[in-house]
Amino acid sequence: MIRQSDMSLFLSGVLSGSPASRRRHISQAKVMQTAIAKRWQNATPWEWKLKHVQWFLNVFLINRAPITHYRYVLTTKLILKRMEKIGRALWAFPLD
Repeated sequence: MIRQSDMSLFLSGVLSGSPASRRRHISQAKVMQTAIAKRWQNATPWEWKLKHVQWFLNVFLINRAPITHYRYVLTTKLILKRMEKIGRALWAFPLD
């Protein structure tokens, strides 16, 4: 069984803003986590590589509205910020 990490706990150190924004980021992070885990069996963000996040943003979200894609990019930036804060981010990529 794939172990799932708690995304709300994972993002707690970098989340700021209104409660609605926090809930949206957590919800979107869970969608990212589930999609990547289903495709590659990488359950936690610590196991993700650049190709996993690029696949999610460029393939999984292909038929979504531009605003949805933009919001997922913001959530991805928070995930990267969290990983860099701990010093575990081995990669970075342009999201703008």
